[in-house]
Amino acid sequence: MTRDVDTRDRGGPRQPMLIIRGLKKHFQVSGKSLGQPKIVVKAVDGVDLEVGKGETLGIVGESGCGKSTTARLLMHLIEPDSGEILLDGETVGSMRGVDVRELRRSVQMVFQDSYASLNPRLTIEDTVAFGPRIGGLSRTEAKSRARSMLRMVGLAPELFAQRYPHELSGGQRQRVNIARALAVGPRVLILDEAVSALDKSVEAQVLNLLQELKKTLGLTYVFISHDLNVVQYISDRVVVMYLGQVVEAGPVERIYETPRHPYTAALLSSRPSMDPTKRITAPPLTGDPPNPINPPSGCRFRTRCPLAEDICARVAPALTAVDDPAHLAACHARVSGSGHSHASAAA
Repeated sequence: MTRDVDTRDRGGPRQPMLIIRGLKKHFQVSGKSLGQPKIVVKAVDGVDLEVGKGETLGIVGESGCGKSTTARLLMHLIEPDSGEILLDGETVGSMRGVDVRELRRSVQMVFQDSYASLNPRLTIEDTVAFGPRIGGLSRTEAKSRARSMLRMVGLAPELFAQRYPHELSGGQRQRVNIARALAVGPRVLILDEAVSALDKSVEAQVLNLLQELKKTLGLTYVFISHDLNVVQYISDRVVVMYLGQVVEAGPVERIYETPRHPYTAALLSSRPSMDPTKRITAPPLTGDPPNPINPPSGCRFRTRCPLAEDICARVAPALTAVDDPAHLAACHARVSGSGHSHASAAA
């Protein structure tokens, strides 16, 4: 895949479409019955994010890092324990802000499983028309909107409108899911592993479609994926999550060319490459992530970090600007941008 974009403004300041402050979600997994000890999983534990209007923010990290939970919190599919979400400057859920119904019209989500996301008993046309009908359009208007959306995502209505999900390929079903999300006129699309179940040729087609739709409709994307190459292709900025927290954030070129957190560097080193000189000879990231029920003190990555020092166990590093105000990292060792340890820098 190649990108035909002007990168001069990538990572520059944009008016925020979404702002997240101090977002937390802890799931209680035991202790609900009398006499049981209370145990919680800290799925999302104090996340701050900003998504500029018209940009694509990529969110990456290992399984269980909190990416998908963050996406569901943004949609209010699950209620946050604490924190604040602002949509285009208005607080979600406040008396004078944005209510949840309005949020879900403005922010739509496309999930990984294209088949499970569709009602097998509805035709494709009825599936896409459902949202506009709920939004107040007449049956005729909603069907017209559905056909227009199908045409926009590359599915000719005369061929696909009366088909059922089982009659479509995976790529076609995901196009239907995109059309259904767009049919209610959202400003933001959250794409949660939306292309990970597709083969590479179809994946490329859907990614190019998403780029075209973003430009045509002026959309803002939050793109969640474990595939670092896909995130690099589609994103303007990238956020790296580990055990429910953001450990690095910044413009995609800076994150990929000069990562400032050891976890980010390890993830990037793990990418497969066709270049023999870049083949991995030893695993750059060893061990499994710690138990989210009882994460390590201080820096949560320290138990797997080759640069860990005493301070890492005592003090949780703040997300701090490195080299550039737009490039942030939560790491004692890399926060100076020099690659030296915190202690060495202090000396």
